[in-house]
Amino acid sequence: MSPQQEGTFCVHTTGSRPKLVVSADGRGVVSRAGSRLLADLADATGLTTAFTDALRQLRPRGTGQAPGRIAVDLAVMLADGGEAIADLALLRDQAEVFGPVASSPTAWRLLAGIDPATLGALRAARATAREVAWLQAGERREVIPASRAGGRELPGLVLDIDATLVTCHSEKEHAAPTYKHGFGYHPLLCFLDNTGEALAGLLRPGNAAANTAEDHITVLDAALAQLPDVHRHGTDILIRADSAGSAKAFLAHIHGLRSRGIHTCFSVGYSITERVRRAIRQLPDQVWHPALEQDGTLRQGAHVAELTGLVDLPGLPEDTRIIVRRERPHPGAQLSLFDLDEGMRHQVFLTDTPYGEGSLQYLEVRHRAHARVEDRIRCGKTTGFGRFPSRHFHVNQAWLELSLTALDLLAWTRILLLEGELAAAEPKKLRYRLLHSAARITHGGRRVHLRIAATWPWRNELISAFARLAALPRPAT
Repeated sequence: MSPQQEGTFCVHTTGSRPKLVVSADGRGVVSRAGSRLLADLADATGLTTAFTDALRQLRPRGTGQAPGRIAVDLAVMLADGGEAIADLALLRDQAEVFGPVASSPTAWRLLAGIDPATLGALRAARATAREVAWLQAGERREVIPASRAGGRELPGLVLDIDATLVTCHSEKEHAAPTYKHGFGYHPLLCFLDNTGEALAGLLRPGNAAANTAEDHITVLDAALAQLPDVHRHGTDILIRADSAGSAKAFLAHIHGLRSRGIHTCFSVGYSITERVRRAIRQLPDQVWHPALEQDGTLRQGAHVAELTGLVDLPGLPEDTRIIVRRERPHPGAQLSLFDLDEGMRHQVFLTDTPYGEGSLQYLEVRHRAHARVEDRIRCGKTTGFGRFPSRHFHVNQAWLELSLTALDLLAWTRILLLEGELAAAEPKKLRYRLLHSAARITHGGRRVHLRIAATWPWRNELISAFARLAALPRPAT
């Protein structure tokens, strides 16, 4: 085989597909054209500048790449679907689109140099960029979308807190056996339901207790610090969690935030104790009301009732209410002995929403919408925190923070740059339709031209997104 022919192969096909000659000698071809949106959006929101300021001390004087730029490139790589630091090669090999990208060893050294103080600076940088992104949304007359439940918009902001298990397949610092007989980490996370933004996360050992009040308080306070001041102090904020969030100290903390001018209330799951079971059995049929679906229609076979006054709630805020839902169990549902005896599945939650601010049906369907956090976590596990790269815990903490940054970039892309179906798309769909678009690089008029395939089904959406990006107002520097 001649040198010209080396690496060239004919693919013999059957049926109606054309015969191909495959070679690796293409020039000016890129496969991640849409991911440039994320890199430019990080610049437009001031995230790159804020990260550069936060990580300035990690750059040897007069040498190397700016650490803030390396951190942004890592976040873009994770948003693009990368799973390991080595996946930076996907950006590095397309220098005409992404510019110079750090090597994997350089990225490793950056992550290894992020100590707790620097991690706090990174979080503050994310909050600064978030405020700019929300102001840009306001400039485009795009308000922060309302969370929805029961066919109606919920007032204010809704924060969902939940934990998840991440399996580690090798020995990592602070990884531990989990309650599901696995091995790994048990991070606690907080998402903004209105936009899908990942506000805060706390990396914990796999054996961390689910209902630790201290951890919930830490994550909630970190999430609130991510909200711009005008929203944190001037907007109603609902905090939702499952029964792990019903710890007395955590609910007291939420209640106490009101004295600091933060208008918080809670809606959290509650364990069905023997006292709760006795109260449920005492309820007459006429106090049960039909439950609602998320679109506002009646939910067949499901009812809600109030248990407030029938169950003692010692140590909880005085205005705490307790509400129960019963429902015919669906196939495969995990039922307690009490549920089996009653022939219905029961779920109980606590809220401090005052009487007159919503019917029982509304409060219950509002709480049940907390289940959307499972989708946020599922998407997050494909955007970085489904795998942790290092044996060292502090490196994995930094990786989690960059994973949350990647989720933020995707959320800001939906809010600021997209419309229609794509404005509500999950990361997988965004990657397939926009981020992983192929294009050809050409040069002319002292400019680099990114030529998206004329037959690509979502070419117009991608071009419109780049146009909106160019029109965004930039923060003052």
